[in-house]
Amino acid sequence: MRTYTYFVSDLHLGAGYISDPRAHERRVADFLRFIAPTAKRLFLLGDILDYWWEYRDVVPRGFTRFFGALAELADSGVEIVWFKGNHDIWIFDYLPSEIGLKVHDGIMVTTLEGGATFLLEHGDGVGPRPRSFRFLRSLFRCRPAQKMFAAIHPRWTVGLAHAWSSHSRKKGGFIPSEKAGAGLVEFAAEYNLTATHHIDYFVFGHHHTLLDQTLPDGSKIVILGEWISRFSYAVWDGFDLKLKVFNQ
Repeated sequence: MRTYTYFVSDLHLGAGYISDPRAHERRVADFLRFIAPTAKRLFLLGDILDYWWEYRDVVPRGFTRFFGALAELADSGVEIVWFKGNHDIWIFDYLPSEIGLKVHDGIMVTTLEGGATFLLEHGDGVGPRPRSFRFLRSLFRCRPAQKMFAAIHPRWTVGLAHAWSSHSRKKGGFIPSEKAGAGLVEFAAEYNLTATHHIDYFVFGHHHTLLDQTLPDGSKIVILGEWISRFSYAVWDGFDLKLKVFNQ
């Protein structure tokens, strides 16, 4: 019976630093088929693809098994919402129209089964962030800048994107730590102080750390981890939100 809501983020499919990309993609596809019998909806909370640029008339190569498994879910009636992260910002209309999913950018507040209110976001758009990061985030969403980037031949842009991603990881940009996500905890704790409606669950990705913490006001913040080494996700059954690890 389809009653569960699943949350997953930071799959980073196609990343150059993943040793066996084909096995990685198959594991993700296996996860999607694993949740299929019970999933009512699936929230993909960003950085699902390590890089994706959606051209008007040309489809980038790769991700065939992942897109196929995702389409199977959508065709069976599962609601799929893909949040733009800082790696997969440039999804426009191809994936929504071909697969049948919704794309969302920024904060979403929604009420799920059981009456619980959730605030969802990739995690790069809230909380304290360096000025340089905020500038790049705005630049990457700027339509004139996107049009100029699209005019560059993919032989240059794809290599540049993967080199940038790998360089950031080597510098420690994706290594979880005890401090990772502290800004999100601060954001969540302060949000309910001024919110019109109380948030029961804050769910984020981006920081590649696992966090399941109850805040002083009784709400809970969950950071979903990643699929480079953890293979973690969360599931809402109408009563409780639980972090789990996919071991199959």
